[in-house]
Amino acid sequence: MSKQMKELRSLNDTELNAKLADLKEELFNLRFQSVTGQLENPMRIREVKKTYARIQTILTERKMGINQA
Repeated sequence: MSKQMKELRSLNDTELNAKLADLKEELFNLRFQSVTGQLENPMRIREVKKTYARIQTILTERKMGINQA
């Protein structure tokens, strides 16, 4: 398990949901910058999308009662 996943798993659901909201806003801003030609680091969009998906996975696992070590 990666360091980032361990850090995310250590957060509670409220913190994860707050992080999701922040990532959603950041993704919106990055896409807006991309369209206007102001995006400096295109790889950041990919990183944000992956982190968003990881958090969604953790929340789904918790909802279904799946424990990951």
